Amino acid sequence: MNKHARLEKPRAYDADYYGWTLDQAAAVRAGRFDLVDRENLAEEIESLGKSEKREIENRLVLVLLHLLKWQFQPEKRKGGWEASIQIQRKSLSKLLQENPSLRHYPGEELDDSYVKARLAAEKETGIAYEAFPDDCPYTVEQVLDDAFLPDGA
Repeated sequence: MNKHARLEKPRAYDADYYGWTLDQAAAVRAGRFDLVDRENLAEEIESLGKSEKREIENRLVLVLLHLLKWQFQPEKRKGGWEASIQIQRKSLSKLLQENPSLRHYPGEELDDSYVKARLAAEKETGIAYEAFPDDCPYTVEQVLDDAFLPDGA
């Protein structure tokens, strides 16, 4: 089946998602906006933005997790923890450069990400959840600062 035939009868969003995406892209490229599934396409575009936020959240949790491990288990410090912190910070920096409208998001998400990191730190270290500070002990600037590593607890 050629692309033109596909434009005449686009696949349904719920029946064949991947095929639907191809059909929607073909319709937009061809200027056939009468065939565009506007509501579902708008939802998918919004979803793309949400995935960028989730990526920032996930990387923020990993930085916080390794900062906690670094601080609360100084005797077990490994190059891998420091490397993970550096890699996640570089990835966060790149995400924020590519998405300038999200530059304040790490600060907005810090408290929720800290709760997740604290839970993970408890499981990974065996240190009781309550032994970690209730509130994030690091500022967003410290979390994103390539040179920052906390002292031992």
